[in-house]
Amino acid sequence: MSKKHVAVVMGGYSDEYKVSLKSGQLIYDSLDRDLYHVYKVVILKDEWYFLDENNNKKPINKGDFSVTLDNNDVLKFDACFNIIHGTPGENGILQAYWDAIGQKYTGCDFYQSALTFNKKDTLAVLSKYGIPSAKSVYLRKGENINVEEIIGELGLPVFVKPNQSGSSLGISKVKEKFELIAATEIAFKEDDEILIESFLDGMEVSVGVIDFKGETIVLGITEIVPTNEFFDYEAKYEGASEEITPARIDDETRIRVEEIAKRAYNSLGMSGFSRSEFILMDGIPYMLEMNTNPGFSPASILPQQAKIYGISIKDLCGNEVEKALQKRN
Repeated sequence: MSKKHVAVVMGGYSDEYKVSLKSGQLIYDSLDRDLYHVYKVVILKDEWYFLDENNNKKPINKGDFSVTLDNNDVLKFDACFNIIHGTPGENGILQAYWDAIGQKYTGCDFYQSALTFNKKDTLAVLSKYGIPSAKSVYLRKGENINVEEIIGELGLPVFVKPNQSGSSLGISKVKEKFELIAATEIAFKEDDEILIESFLDGMEVSVGVIDFKGETIVLGITEIVPTNEFFDYEAKYEGASEEITPARIDDETRIRVEEIAKRAYNSLGMSGFSRSEFILMDGIPYMLEMNTNPGFSPASILPQQAKIYGISIKDLCGNEVEKALQKRN
């Protein structure tokens, strides 16, 4: 059996591209060389390129996502391992392009990517499946902001966050009325739509869910203890949080979290890696968001959970590639 050609596609157009490069390196290092020829492809706003074994760049032909090698051979990939965090790899743009040219890829499809990148729409869909979330107010840029009305409905404190953002950039915790307008301005720098959410006073947990060998499994439940006031960008990517796996919760709560996390994953028709964030309040998991291309560097939550669950990174990544190869074009 000839080895398949697999491109690990990393980078992206957002500030998370640095995290994506680390995630991509781990996957590149972990894929089984007995089964696959593995390559690196980097997608940035101003250039898409292939990296050869000497780290020389070669442009990607966007017509069919191929690369012309030094000997003029054209390399086409049997599968792309998508590990771009944020746009365009986590919001459906790249998936739609790959679908159009018939390129197989890992992870969820265009629709699931676009939906889960939109926090408001994800929570609205999941509410139909009995999955609770915080009360919220949705605003578009340019709309009138009635501070009294919003605080009257949601109380204080509130969280103000971009509706579509692949990381925790642009999020503020507002404790006083006078802080609200400034917080919306910070969020609007990241997105033209924002959410203002009521404060849920409870434990934050991050839940890894994947489809592995035909079964939806919860890899683990990680308790997030931020040294900052909440799990912001610094806490998520720069080590300003303590992450405890498994979370310090009783069995009854654990089973409830696992059941709701699986239900969310299956209800959306998900595939591939996912990490959902919940706040546990009085034993009830309230969903904050679902990430469909979560961080996968050695320090990230999902690889930590896989290690504790007993699935090697090699098997975890290999499972994704095999599913991609079996997809119909």
